[in-house]
Amino acid sequence: MTPAMPIDINWWITVVELPALAGLFWLMVRGRRDIETGRAAAEAATGDALARLRDQLAAFKLEVAQTYASLDVLANTEKRLTEHLVRIEAKLDQVALRGREERL
Repeated sequence: MTPAMPIDINWWITVVELPALAGLFWLMVRGRRDIETGRAAAEAATGDALARLRDQLAAFKLEVAQTYASLDVLANTEKRLTEHLVRIEAKLDQVALRGREERL
């Protein structure tokens, strides 16, 4: 049996290690580039979404200011309802008194 030929360290570095390290370096560079590109796209999308959200909030505030009742209108409505309920109560009291007088 013949002894196996020893692997020369220079051959191992040239044939195996250098291509492997070059591949790892290329993966790191490509990964960093992809991350930076993705981050820039995410920042742009976030900025657009934030601008849309601000516009929608401004539109909602305008709608609320235009459509919701003011405090003066609410106070006036409450006053009219109270006056009407007092009139109804007075009429019911009159009917109740008449019914009591008729029973006596």
